[in-house]
Amino acid sequence: MAVSNRKHIRRLAAALLTGVSVCVFSVSATTVHAQNLVPAAADGAKLLLRANQLTYNQDAKQVTAVGGVQLYYNRYRLVAQRVQYDQKSGRVMATGNIEMVEPGGNRVYAEQLDVTDDFGQGFINALRVETTDNTRIAAESGERQSEDLMVLNNTVYTACLPCATTPGKAPLWQVKAERVIRNGQTHTIRLENAQFELFGMSLGKLPFAIEVPDETVERKSGLLFPQFSASDNLGFGVTVPYYHVFSPSMDATLSPTYYSHQGLLVQGEIRNKFETGEHTFRFAGINQMNRNAFDAGTSDARAENRFMAASKAEFQINPRWTFGWNVMTQSDNNFSKTYSLQGVDSDTFVNDIYLTGIGTRNYFDLHNYYFNVQDKAYDNTLEQQQAIVYPSLDYTYYAPQPILGGELSLTANITNLSRREDDWYNEGLTNRFPGLEGSYSRFTAEAEWKRTFNIDGLLLTPLVAARADGLRHTGSNTPAFYEGNLEAEGSDGRYMLTAGLEARYPILMTYGDSSHIIEPIAQIYARPDEQMAGGLPNEDAQSFVFDATTLFERDKFSGFDRVEGGTRANVGIRYTGSFANGIGVRGIVGQSYQVAGQNSFATEDLVQAGANSGLETRRSDYVAMAAIDLPQGFSVAANTRFDEKTFAVKRTDASFSYTTPRMQGTLVYTQVDPQAEYGDVDATDVLKHTAKFRINENWALAGTATWDLTEKQIIRRGIGVSYADECTIFTLAYTDKPQSTAANDWSISARLSFRTLGDINIGDDTSDYDQDYQYQ
Repeated sequence: MAVSNRKHIRRLAAALLTGVSVCVFSVSATTVHAQNLVPAAADGAKLLLRANQLTYNQDAKQVTAVGGVQLYYNRYRLVAQRVQYDQKSGRVMATGNIEMVEPGGNRVYAEQLDVTDDFGQGFINALRVETTDNTRIAAESGERQSEDLMVLNNTVYTACLPCATTPGKAPLWQVKAERVIRNGQTHTIRLENAQFELFGMSLGKLPFAIEVPDETVERKSGLLFPQFSASDNLGFGVTVPYYHVFSPSMDATLSPTYYSHQGLLVQGEIRNKFETGEHTFRFAGINQMNRNAFDAGTSDARAENRFMAASKAEFQINPRWTFGWNVMTQSDNNFSKTYSLQGVDSDTFVNDIYLTGIGTRNYFDLHNYYFNVQDKAYDNTLEQQQAIVYPSLDYTYYAPQPILGGELSLTANITNLSRREDDWYNEGLTNRFPGLEGSYSRFTAEAEWKRTFNIDGLLLTPLVAARADGLRHTGSNTPAFYEGNLEAEGSDGRYMLTAGLEARYPILMTYGDSSHIIEPIAQIYARPDEQMAGGLPNEDAQSFVFDATTLFERDKFSGFDRVEGGTRANVGIRYTGSFANGIGVRGIVGQSYQVAGQNSFATEDLVQAGANSGLETRRSDYVAMAAIDLPQGFSVAANTRFDEKTFAVKRTDASFSYTTPRMQGTLVYTQVDPQAEYGDVDATDVLKHTAKFRINENWALAGTATWDLTEKQIIRRGIGVSYADECTIFTLAYTDKPQSTAANDWSISARLSFRTLGDINIGDDTSDYDQDYQYQ
């Protein structure tokens, strides 16, 4: 008889769809691709059922749909040849070309399904699952033995797409198991007689069963993928990490590594998460077997027992304030760098304790620094010469309302540091003193007001600023060989007043779809001479480059310890163009003039900060910047400084980048004339090139090289080959640093990544040589 009771049909649909979903859920969990059970039906969910014949046998209590069954319910779609629900036995059975599409897009195929309506028991035959992220699961049969136990027989899993030209060809890799058992009580999935196949060939069955956490477990203790490395001083290394969960907010990784030359390195990481932040503690230690593998007399060769401990944390006090630290201590000055300990192996590790606050109109940044210089020298002199900073504070405030129609800003800086040894060296024709033994403190406060007026397209910006500094330094007296006048130790004060005016007149020109903006710019800043110029320590204004990017800066020094004085004018022209064919052009050219007063850049100081800068003369060198962006993927940029008398090139920073369907890369060139007073008696002439060439859809070559053109030698070089497809990435790379003073000057690294399974890494990071391939 025709079915009229919708209750029975809805129960059939829910039972059928949930039964299939439970099976999919269990299979997917083995590969960490958990699928949700059938969601609760939304209010007013409609059931659509179509079949050639639909009957309800009231005596047998059976609902049967036969012939081209199509069912849509609660965002699930299912087709089958026959579907039957037996109310007496409480079983739902479907047969014949079963295909179900889940709400998320996953597709499930089967030949036969038999499940109880409470989903407690059942089985499914010839199961095949295709997920939206292109993973595939197949099983000969599946059986749900109880509410907590699901067994799949002869299961195959892969994340590789089938071969389009040869459908029956084995995928690049796949995982097979005779039995997959999901235990809902222990929340584990057990793979029995599992084997990994590569290119259709088995790499052998594992003699033991594999047990992994199911989809309900976010973290579970156990061994992780092994890692490998190779280097000339350490030998071949094998790392077998072990991951352990202590609580929902605490876990750890112990990563013992055995090196063929040096023995067992024990390292670990303990992680804690809190309501407002997180903390990570790292440690490592080794008793070196073969210290003679390192250069004699170095810290690596003279150290037998080596260890390291590090702590890193960050806490969000509230939405505006953040407190944290990143600190490390080690037995000698090169342990972490030599053994490439993750997170602490940089040339100079910066220990930092900080407090930052960001508001809508203000900014607070407090840092304490200690610099671990990691080098081979046993005496650790370079680290003794580094400053210990406690603390450095930067504060900026912008008034919320206009003051006299303009913007008022306040800037403050506090610096307090000490140094254990003089940082002094002689290079070429000059003596440089980056830091003096003793202590140094400075407080700086500055107020600035500026306002822009628009007079028929002419933009005039008057500016006034006032700055005051309080300083105190102790320790060394005037260093030997210093030709300047260093103030005697003790307290000092200085100030700087500035009145300035900037004029800009942007001119817009359009021709069809092309537009051009030409903007003449002129500035003048009137100031008294810099007080005690060159007579005070210079800790934060040592690095200085005059180019087009700093041409229009009011104070061109990079820090607070030096302040630009005297009256100076800056003039130049800025251009931006956009053409109809997609070409973009931009550029700046200009010059600076010392109009009156003492030129701060021509004043002797401890580090010769202004020497050979191009600003030490009354008329500065010319500076220019130009860049072109082509729609074909090419970009050229150059930043150059020319001698103000001869127009000879004094400094050039140029780059060329390209991106084509087969190639991409960058070429960077840096040229700086000798700067004898600054300490560089030789010209700097460096060329760096990185490139990636795609051989075909899957294979690519990558290389990088850095040349010192002055010394005619290679500083760094490397080459790598990589393969990538939708399920696998493989990279093999070689890197060499012929002129390096590090303990390891060459390395071989590799990465093998199986999508959804994990990575196997050998050696250092291979990111410079990996393909930019995104898994589909």
